[in-house]
Amino acid sequence: MQVITPSTHDIGAFDVRRTLPDKARTMVGPFIFVDQFGPAHFDIGKGMDVRPHPHINLATVTYLFEGAIDHRDSLGTLATIRPGACNLMTAGRGIVHSERTPAAERATGSAISGMQTWLALPDGKEEIDPAFEHAAQEDLPLIDDGQVSARVIMGSLWGASSPITQHAATIYADIAMKAGAAIPIEAEADERAVVVALGDASLDGERLDRYSLYILKPGEAMTLRAASDARVMLLGGEAFTTPRHLWWNFVSSSRDRINEAKHDWKDRKFPFVPGDSEEYIPLPGMPKTPAYP
Repeated sequence: MQVITPSTHDIGAFDVRRTLPDKARTMVGPFIFVDQFGPAHFDIGKGMDVRPHPHINLATVTYLFEGAIDHRDSLGTLATIRPGACNLMTAGRGIVHSERTPAAERATGSAISGMQTWLALPDGKEEIDPAFEHAAQEDLPLIDDGQVSARVIMGSLWGASSPITQHAATIYADIAMKAGAAIPIEAEADERAVVVALGDASLDGERLDRYSLYILKPGEAMTLRAASDARVMLLGGEAFTTPRHLWWNFVSSSRDRINEAKHDWKDRKFPFVPGDSEEYIPLPGMPKTPAYP
């Protein structure tokens, strides 16, 4: 197995651990960006405040273990995501969004923990229309035998299929396990990886370091086993044959398209976010510019 150790970023209120992209590996299936944030607890009056920022040629997938996040975007969407639900935001030719702690949680103080991943859009779909979809916890299949509770976030696993849109063949699951429990990891996807988000687990007897991304050998079925109560994310899907480039919040098969997006954000050509248009994140390396007119 290839192992990617995360880089850890302290952003003040909580840590973010990033395993993709990495110098040793750019993608696993369509996944090109994998962050785990928290667990942490906000003080009363504090919270997450990710100001409006742009994306192109990718889809973001937000999934929480604890807490809540208000998502707003330039399509006019306002959606609150909570644990066990999934937000899929397809940037396509371009979208802007913000992520903030809801007012009710901010007033009382709240926990935060979860995953933020990006999926590269496949050839021929990079410039599709932007879109947003939310699947509530009860909309996502849950395989539960009393020892393992596996939620299928995207794709088809263990005989169950998620309703979330796949632009490229994708697998993504949240596996909660009691100590000593085991679950098979199917071999069908082109590329697969696991990351232990909480607790301790092993794969075919090999202990897995918490927070590291383990890329599995293609075509080989394996068994995941928990040494303690644990939470493990399984992700992957179809292999991309065309390389993808990533700069800041932009992903594309074309460097020219990324450069175009840089200029568009600098020149305020992206749409604004209704209800959250007073602030934005400036392009890296550029001086702070006025808010939207």
